[in-house]
Amino acid sequence: MTPPFCNVALPVPLRTTFTYAIPEALQGTVQAGSRVLVPFRKKSMVGVVVEMAESAPQGTKIREISRVLDFVPTLTPKLIALAHSIAGYYLAPVGEVFRAMLPPMTELKSQRQIILTDAGREAAESLSGGELSHGLSSAEAAFLAKVKEKKGAVLLGPAAKLGVDAAALQRLQRRGLIEIRESMEGRKRRTQRVIAWKGAAESIEKDQGKDNAETRSTQRNRREEIEGKGIAETPATQRNRSEKKIRELLETERGPLPLPQLLKLAQVTRATVERMLLDGLLESWEEAIDPAEDQFDAGYAPPAHELNAEQENALKAVRARFALGEFGVQLLHGVTGSGKTEVYLRAVQETLARGKTALVLVPEIALTLWIGRQCRSWFGAKFEGVAVLHSALSDVERAREWWRVRNGEARVVVGTRSAVFAPLDPVGLIIVDEEQESSFKQEETPRYHGRDVAIVRAKMEGALALLGSATPSMETYHHAREGKYELLTLASRVAERSLASVEIADLRKDFQQTHQTSPISAALHAGLQECLASGTQALVLINRRGYSWSVVCRSCGASVQCVNCSISMTHHQQRNRLECHYCGSIQQIPKVCPKCQSKYVYFFGEGSEHLEERLRKEFPGARIARLDRDTARTKRQYQETLGAFAGGALDILVGTQMLAKGHDFQRVTLVGVVSADSSLSLPDFRAAERTFQLLTQVAGRAGRGELSGRVLIQTFYPEHYAIQDAVKQDYGAFFERELHFRRMMAYPPFTSLANVIVRDISLEKAIRWSRQLSEYFSPHDDKGVRILGPATAPLARLKKEHRFQFLLKSPKRSVLAKLLNGALSYCEANEIPGTAVLVDMDPLSLL
Repeated sequence: MTPPFCNVALPVPLRTTFTYAIPEALQGTVQAGSRVLVPFRKKSMVGVVVEMAESAPQGTKIREISRVLDFVPTLTPKLIALAHSIAGYYLAPVGEVFRAMLPPMTELKSQRQIILTDAGREAAESLSGGELSHGLSSAEAAFLAKVKEKKGAVLLGPAAKLGVDAAALQRLQRRGLIEIRESMEGRKRRTQRVIAWKGAAESIEKDQGKDNAETRSTQRNRREEIEGKGIAETPATQRNRSEKKIRELLETERGPLPLPQLLKLAQVTRATVERMLLDGLLESWEEAIDPAEDQFDAGYAPPAHELNAEQENALKAVRARFALGEFGVQLLHGVTGSGKTEVYLRAVQETLARGKTALVLVPEIALTLWIGRQCRSWFGAKFEGVAVLHSALSDVERAREWWRVRNGEARVVVGTRSAVFAPLDPVGLIIVDEEQESSFKQEETPRYHGRDVAIVRAKMEGALALLGSATPSMETYHHAREGKYELLTLASRVAERSLASVEIADLRKDFQQTHQTSPISAALHAGLQECLASGTQALVLINRRGYSWSVVCRSCGASVQCVNCSISMTHHQQRNRLECHYCGSIQQIPKVCPKCQSKYVYFFGEGSEHLEERLRKEFPGARIARLDRDTARTKRQYQETLGAFAGGALDILVGTQMLAKGHDFQRVTLVGVVSADSSLSLPDFRAAERTFQLLTQVAGRAGRGELSGRVLIQTFYPEHYAIQDAVKQDYGAFFERELHFRRMMAYPPFTSLANVIVRDISLEKAIRWSRQLSEYFSPHDDKGVRILGPATAPLARLKKEHRFQFLLKSPKRSVLAKLLNGALSYCEANEIPGTAVLVDMDPLSLL
């Protein structure tokens, strides 16, 4: 009999669950992991059933569930256990954790289907003689026979129509006789028209006859002669050239292409393509567009490389771990361009062959497009598809992808941080690419780290967690050195390509020689000039958006601050306004200083927009584009810019750190890094680590093809060890130096760290609550925990809230967790709001 009560987790900032009664009409339909609609205070909320309960707490009024939203539980038992683990470790309300795990609530049409399993089919056949077995009632036996007659599948409908009630269906499901699947219909999927060169067609030269059978060099000479004499080309010559360009694109350079992209790349009209289709030179078909795929991705086929000795050894270690059939963590430490992705794909292939599923986590949405494309090409047709999960998808697309995974229709998932909660089962492999990236850390409740949650989930599933990076985090590499993780090394690039040479451009000396302040040093200018002359490409990285990152008065020295945050506003010239990159507030550009009314307002510091403008002035003939969050607000814009650069339509690409990792541009021979040391001045103990990682990653974008590469790092601090080791691309040397600093200052990986922020719009309340919390912490200082603070946070005001900070260090994580749990209980007892105290375990930023 179904228990009469259930405990429900709700998305509220309270570290508890709530007990609800199950009304008689819903008996048998409520299960752990199902979403339910419940009354909460004066409104209705969607929650998750965590567990069934035989009794309710005494002395409280128990309200009833209003509606069950899922007949098939949304979350599996393992995901429920994972949520409790996250809530406990990160001290987050369990309801907030479930909210982060759940698929979007959308207006998708739900279709529930009852599928007869092999065991159910055998049971139905054994019951055909009229004898009841398997402990079934006559109604249940009749229902199985009915489903068998319907070819093993019927739609879920009312009990009167099916002949059994919900409780009977649950019993049959528990016995493994039926499966209940829930699929999302949603909107009709878009299609695209794809054009391909028809292999059976004769070459254009033969079709057009001997008069048009000129060689390419003869045609080029003839074209130059025509252009030199000003003679107009004949329609036949123009048609031949258009057809040749289309053939080169479709047969040699790119393969089948969507019609809009073909028209754009070949610079031909639709009529030309339609005529070639009628002549039998081309063929076309309609193709559904995957929500994770762009119209510009059609026909992509990943390069199939043979593994070198190092890659083969790494794959053997992965296979050995699979053979053990138990949990383990491996770190794949490979230099940039060493072929880590190839090892990932082979590892996924091995996992699928063993009948398990695989999850691939990447730090940026941009990288999901690239790795997702490769996974679809490798595994899509053979293994029932690949799902991609990230926030750039619409709610409808995300929900549809999520339910595809939940129903077992997709066995490989590629996604960003939140994809770690994808309902795959059984999980055999979890890959975390670029595991050191800060984007894996969520900066709002629950403040979990995607990499660490991936490891915990792999442990729960008995799976392999494979972490990959050219510049692993200090903590991860320390674990590998200590033997906690298995270390796999790729020390050289594929095809024996050499690493790019790295040089320093000392901006102090550059100013002494030129007496000018420019974001482009003399060395970088010369390098770009050389690239343009040789027909190769260049990347220029500047890790700041906008035109200028500060607006300062030359008279009084005041800067224009955000009205909500204690941070300078950033000038965006194209939008003609000032923006705050923290809260999103906007101001008009002042004509006079807001403080002293002086008209001498100065725009200070260069951003990516300013750098692009400067490059266009210095290299007027170059084809230049910019890629940052201002220019690539959609997936389409992002792919068009990257596609143009990869296809050779651009000479110089300016961008922020989204260019620094994962991309493989074969013709890039120069990478310039502007303001390489800007992050070194931040009040954060990870500043040197981040600088080294960024410089090493961006250096890896050069020289990835047959051409050798060169990297120029512009800096005011060339002596800093982070920059010196990045120049040598010597991770081992940097690790040893940084580890010594961490040990001396008692920072991770030698201690556990927690950042506690007390915040409120009222400065008086924030100060009072900080003092109260300090009174709780004071007796515990230096008793297994070192407590620093309270102090004004580096960002003293953020989104209108005043902020005060405590920093807690302890060599034992359990001691730290116990103290923080007590602190949160103390806050509840002293009526300090839960939203006023933020606890960030293992923080990546102390700002």
